[in-house]
Amino acid sequence: MIGRYAGATDTGRKRRRNEDAYVVAPPLFAVADGMGGAQAGEIASKLAAAALEDTDAGALSGEDRVMSLIHEANRRVYERSNEDPNASGMGTTITVALVEDSRVTIGHVGDSRAYRYRAGSIEQITEDHSLVNELMKSGKLSPEEAETHPQRSVITRALGTDPDVDVDSFTVEAQVGDVFLLCSDGLTTMVDDDNILGVIEKYHDDLDRATKSLVSAANRGGGEDNITVVAFAISDGGETARMPAVDNEDTMENVIPPPSVDTMVVPPEQVEHVFVEPGSPEAAAVTRREPISPAARVRLVLVMLALLAIAAVLLVWGLVR
Repeated sequence: MIGRYAGATDTGRKRRRNEDAYVVAPPLFAVADGMGGAQAGEIASKLAAAALEDTDAGALSGEDRVMSLIHEANRRVYERSNEDPNASGMGTTITVALVEDSRVTIGHVGDSRAYRYRAGSIEQITEDHSLVNELMKSGKLSPEEAETHPQRSVITRALGTDPDVDVDSFTVEAQVGDVFLLCSDGLTTMVDDDNILGVIEKYHDDLDRATKSLVSAANRGGGEDNITVVAFAISDGGETARMPAVDNEDTMENVIPPPSVDTMVVPPEQVEHVFVEPGSPEAAAVTRREPISPAARVRLVLVMLALLAIAAVLLVWGLVR
């Protein structure tokens, strides 16, 4: 069922290191985007990619297999983070696709993405685990505002930051001619979905050229982050063709990188408390407390009186000793 496939990665225009990693090992494909500063993000993404490729999942299939692989990747990254002071706090996104018969199983953590191209349209099939997505779902941000939000790199889930990880997993039916695209946010923050669709439509028969074109488009858009793209097509069982992978590590001698801004991980329940502006109406709404009820006030007074009584007894007892 797997036809053509290809992968490409690039440091982008503003970074000196590529902290992305990817897996092209049919029937398994994946993209990981590391974080953590210095070289830790690079370590995290490569550890996760290696775990996917060398872990024996036994007889597991479908979502069970994908979940098992991702949890093993999480274990390795988390253990390394705790054992190596230079890697403390590192983590990575992960988006995995497993092709079995006419089904594609997706496992997903973070803000890398999976898309499906079918019959002239493209659909994002994963949900971003990010600050801006949480704010959009709650109605506090429009999609247009989210595109330029200063904290758009903040994610709410990552692999390797905790001993356990909450993984989105699901299975979609595939059709002959479908193209699945996995990518890091270095692509999607620079190239919108309509332009991604335009490239896939133009080059869906040449995925090597499609992945290279998407990387080039992201660099033309600014190349603010590492860019990684993996694509595979669903065929009718004919010949499988692997396209060459691209790993463009520019020396970037003439590029002065901006101050490094590492991806942060903030749990969804803490999003509003962390990212509202002090003194703003939003901050007042977040920090507002419900008034204390009369019954609660009575309980509080009784507790205080009891504590005072205990203190008085202890004081008298100390004096008469």
